[in-house]
Amino acid sequence: MNVYETHNIGTLLSGNTYPGRGVIMGKSADGRYAVTAYFIMGRSANSRNRVFVEKPDTHEVIIYPFDASKVEDPSLIIYSPIRVWENKLIVTNGNQTDTVYDFVREGKSFEEALETRCFEPDPPNFTPRISGMITFKDGDFIYKMSILKSADAEGTACNRHTYSYAALPGLGHFIHTYMCDGNPIPTFCTEPERIYIPNDIDAFTADIWNNLNEQNKISMYVRYVDLETGEEQNRMINKNK
Repeated sequence: MNVYETHNIGTLLSGNTYPGRGVIMGKSADGRYAVTAYFIMGRSANSRNRVFVEKPDTHEVIIYPFDASKVEDPSLIIYSPIRVWENKLIVTNGNQTDTVYDFVREGKSFEEALETRCFEPDPPNFTPRISGMITFKDGDFIYKMSILKSADAEGTACNRHTYSYAALPGLGHFIHTYMCDGNPIPTFCTEPERIYIPNDIDAFTADIWNNLNEQNKISMYVRYVDLETGEEQNRMINKNK
């Protein structure tokens, strides 16, 4: 077993009908870009009734209902997955985005913010909360990833796992909410998976989107940030148009 092996993101996704929601962070192969991606999937009509919207003034992302008249329960499906505070880019799969944002704005840490949160209250799945944060500094960056998940099948306690990474060219990490489809849906149970990050944002976007299950995929967003100029390239895809 090669613990340093990197995988193609399309290969990881193509054989998995339901990884759920996913966060990717890493550095492009040429070392030029800080890269992040976020996608959502859904099995129910309520979950599938969503679109990503980018705020042009801040380049933050908000999830809105595609058809507001069909919203059943907005509490776990409507949130801001991407927010920015100064030199920090925050990406999560729930309203803990706002928790992390508020804490770092007050000078506190990513870990402190997530100590106040738990997995989602949706038995029997107890969907994990997955989060990531890039911190830019001196023309480079580091990134952290986290998963908050149930300690047992009854949801009696929350286990918190945080991973801190140096940014290495061509290397990214991929964390998602579920291992695969099921009933209940099995929680992600490994370390974030090592993936290859190419230089081309369009190729990377296509590799993710085209390999997500056609029936269950909903929306995705990819951002490449030039480490020298700070210039952004963004790609957003919504199945509901």
